[in-house]
Amino acid sequence: MFAPKRTVKSPRPVVTPAVALLAVLVVQSAAGNPAPRRPNVLLLIADDMNCDLGCYGHTIAQTPHLDRLAARGVRFDRAYVQYTVCNPSRASFLTGLRPTTTGVWDNETQFRRNLPDVVTLPQLFRQHGYFTAGLGKVFHRGLSPDDVRPERDDPASWDHTFYGQATETGNRGEQRDMSGGRVRWCRWNAAAGTDQDQADGQLAAEAIRLLENRDERPFFLAVGFYRPHDPFQSPRAYFDRYALERLPLPPALAPDARMPELALPAGPMRQVFAEFTATDQREFLRAYYAGISFVDAQVGRLLAELDRQDLWDHTIVVLIGDHGYELGARGWWNKNTLFERSCRAPLIVWAPGAAGNGQSTQAITEFIDLYPTLADLCGIAGPAQLEGRSLRPVLDRPELPGKDFALTTIRRGPQVWGQSLRTREWRYTEWDQGRQGRELYGHDDDPGETRNVASEARFGDRVEALHQLLLSTAQPGDLAGAKSHETK
Repeated sequence: MFAPKRTVKSPRPVVTPAVALLAVLVVQSAAGNPAPRRPNVLLLIADDMNCDLGCYGHTIAQTPHLDRLAARGVRFDRAYVQYTVCNPSRASFLTGLRPTTTGVWDNETQFRRNLPDVVTLPQLFRQHGYFTAGLGKVFHRGLSPDDVRPERDDPASWDHTFYGQATETGNRGEQRDMSGGRVRWCRWNAAAGTDQDQADGQLAAEAIRLLENRDERPFFLAVGFYRPHDPFQSPRAYFDRYALERLPLPPALAPDARMPELALPAGPMRQVFAEFTATDQREFLRAYYAGISFVDAQVGRLLAELDRQDLWDHTIVVLIGDHGYELGARGWWNKNTLFERSCRAPLIVWAPGAAGNGQSTQAITEFIDLYPTLADLCGIAGPAQLEGRSLRPVLDRPELPGKDFALTTIRRGPQVWGQSLRTREWRYTEWDQGRQGRELYGHDDDPGETRNVASEARFGDRVEALHQLLLSTAQPGDLAGAKSHETK
């Protein structure tokens, strides 16, 4: 817990290129002055949030506070997760390792079962004198605020944890199960009460309390909001922002006949989604966007606190989703695919002093880059085995192209893996190393990934080149004996 806040204002941190920072440290050391205080970190994670945000050009979702953050920092337009399910994705970006290294492929495996000695991102900061707090769903603690399992958390990472839970009032309200009881999560609740009757409102309040009572240590504060994750429960006021009859339905496009069977998950969800009426679809959209707006409001409370305490000049702020969400593309309304809508997620970074602030970037980025980026910005040496690379050059020069590709991997059952490469022009996907299907989508003329051209002879050379590139990357290895779990 933080000690009571002192009235003496902390000196501003130095967040400049590495050479300049070194020069400043040398001068201060020679003068007998203490080194500058390292910058704070505020990491905001929204569960299941895709890029349907105003700052990403979406015209329906109301996200004024996220838009404000994007206008202040750098918005990454091509940021890709390494797995499109919650626990594997979080285990990856919080360790800086690909799922092929963590061995976490489901929502049940705690990452330390496979990597007992790994140093997580918050743990690294804790080891370097930071006060670290994990609020809500940072590591995968359960499927919802009502399913929190602290034993899945990571005590080595935190000085303080807080989870939040909906009140009795917050669990009341107008509700409907859109699956007829067949899928337990496919329901919405326009909840009674206020923001404070929901876990996410409580997380924002706890974060503000910690900021108000901080001591002189720099802080690493991670706030893992539960929304817009299903079941879709947010205060009624956020549902009321979206008129049901005005929500446009997703294009009624049948999946390409050449799309491999494994491209979409099997199970009862597939049949439920196939039976969705137009009303079901609009209710689903309204409930999802209500969750986005609810999270946006909580982010707004935290940004206002940074304003009030004049913390912007020495606080790095990062906003991410843990993966995307399909919302009706190809008739699929969930995640757990290797299409763009699942693999791409929002990434917004405010780094004090970065030359690219106020701009967007098309640089191809992976979420494993987050760990080395924050360590770099704070002058901390990360573990040697990190598999990402720092985004600091892109934060200063958003016009840089970034990586040649991003890699996302998922598993279907205990033995079959899908791997997808996203380059600037193409998405190439293999199922079971191509034995159970390949996909190739050209994003210049097919951004919705509706036409799989992998089998067309004119793209044979392209498929082979991308296949060889995929072979040169990290492979899943022999994990066929790992226990399989439902990935919802």
